[in-house]
Parts: sequence; structure tokens; C-alpha cells
Amino acid sequence: MVSVHMAPVPRSAVVAYRDDGVPSRAMGALVAGQLPPLPPAIVGMFVTGVLLLVGVAGTDGLAVFAPAVALLLAGPGSSHPHDGRLDWLVPPILRLTEYGFVASVGFAHDVPPWLILILLGAMAFHHYDVVYRLRQRVYPPTWLATSGLGWDGRMLLVALGGLAGQVTLVFVLLSLYLWCLFSWESITCWLAAPRFGMDAADLGAHD
Repeated sequence: MVSVHMAPVPRSAVVAYRDDGVPSRAMGALVAGQLPPLPPAIVGMFVTGVLLLVGVAGTDGLAVFAPAVALLLAGPGSSHPHDGRLDWLVPPILRLTEYGFVASVGFAHDVPPWLILILLGAMAFHHYDVVYRLRQRVYPPTWLATSGLGWDGRMLLVALGGLAGQVTLVFVLLSLYLWCLFSWESITCWLAAPRFGMDAADLGAHD
């Protein structure tokens, strides 16, 4: 019998959609939810987009980190409850920027297109899985975002591959790791999920 610990219901489902890693959550803890999440996310996306347009993704120096660092502007907003009328836009902004950065670095460093798609597929699978879970009130465990590195950790790791001149190797290792982690965790979670509409928090009360 498969058994996993079901996470408690978060204050806002939008926060779970963000998929923040350790850096973003640490920055969010510093401001204790006082910073609205949407404005810094928009600024981070804009700056990252400009940097990618000028070709920073193709460099092999420290400049390759600039887009990832720019999007970290969205990090302090991670602790906010995301209860604003337009705060639901934050996760799509983070997804679009992360995918764009990963693809830009991959193509700029001659990573095979099929490998780029595999890595993007692993991230997209995870994000779709989280969306579907929340619709069924089956909440992802809190450790999953940490183990999955978060959007911030993945971007920094890809940038590190660019700095080291090992982008293809990083794409291979990251793809294998993320597909194994996300598929295993998703399967075990769904096998252990309540079948008759019981909320995941109620299940956790019986652990």
C-alpha cells in the first residue's frame, strides 16, 4: 500500500502555483508578506525579457546569470497571500519567463531541440500536475518545490551550465532528475489521494 503525507490546505492556491524555490521563499520570509506580488513579477519579467533579447543567454560569462537574477525580483512577493484581484497573473508570468529563459539558453548554446523539449516537458508536467491537484483539493507536499529546485533554482542551475560551458550536460542531468522526481511523486501521491472527495487536510488529520 502506498502512503504519502498529504500537505495541509494553503491559504491561497495561487501561492502553490508559483513553484518557488528556496531563494524566493527566503526573500519572501524577510518581508513577511508585506510586498504585493504582481508589480515585482512584472518588473522581473520585463528586465529578463530585455536581457534575453540583447543576447545575454548566449554568453559564457557571469552575464548569463543576469536574467535569472532579474526574475528574483519576484522572490520577495512569495510570502504574500496573493489575494489581490490580479495576483493570479503571477504564476503565468513566472512560467513564461522561466520557459523562455531555459529555451533561450538551450538554443543559444546549441543544445539539441529535442533535449530542450524534454526539459521543458518535465517542468510543464509538474506545473500541470499541481494545477490539476489543486482542482481536486489534493495538495502537493511542501518539500516538492524544494526538491524540484523551484523556478528560481532551475534558472540558476541552467545559468551555471552556461557559465561552465556545460549547458547540454546540465540539460541532460536536470531532465533526468526532474522527470524521475515529478513522475514518481505524482504517481505515489495520486495513488494515496482520497477517492471520495475527502479534503487532503482531513486525510492528514487521521495520520
